[in-house]
Amino acid sequence: MKTLLHPTYFPNIASLTVLVQSEFIWEVWDNYQKQTFRNRCHITTDQGRHTLTIPIKHTGGGNGRQKYKEVRIDNSANWQRQHWRTLQTAYRTSPYFEFYEDHLAPLYTKKYDFLMDFNFDTIAFLLEHISVETFGLKTGTFETNPAQVTDYRALTIAKKGNTFKNTPYIQVFDDRNDFVTNASGIDLLFNEGTNALNYLQQLRPPSLHD
Repeated sequence: MKTLLHPTYFPNIASLTVLVQSEFIWEVWDNYQKQTFRNRCHITTDQGRHTLTIPIKHTGGGNGRQKYKEVRIDNSANWQRQHWRTLQTAYRTSPYFEFYEDHLAPLYTKKYDFLMDFNFDTIAFLLEHISVETFGLKTGTFETNPAQVTDYRALTIAKKGNTFKNTPYIQVFDDRNDFVTNASGIDLLFNEGTNALNYLQQLRPPSLHD
């Protein structure tokens, strides 16, 4: 069965588990919604769970709705520099950060106008380095109740982001903080490196009923 997901900013462990264990399709015709992983991701720092948020321009029409694919990033604030510095501080002592640093850095120097374009590049980075060879298809229309696919679009809702309890792996600051569940895949990659794919293949996919 094919699965349907939203493209998000460095997808979390729940979404990556679905990606590596199924044939997936990206939802690209939905309306943008606030409080989702479309413009945020969770990493781990010395303070525990930390959220990186991409500022966006709210330019919805008269009904307040805007297509996700039309959402523009607000580049008036130097968010890319801030996110990159935060990632360097959080992961510079992780086992694999130095192996991926030069490949990751261009994402934070290239200018992006559209949020979805940036998100797809972060996804491409993760899939490439986790060794997932396919990037998936994209939807051609929006369907509220799509047939013949397993609908995992709810995984993008940020308030549900902590319900998926993945098996612990060693995190940089686990000597001072509890294990941070369902962090961004970037956390897994920096800590597990080439073992990331095997780790994800061993997890049970997230429940659709949580």
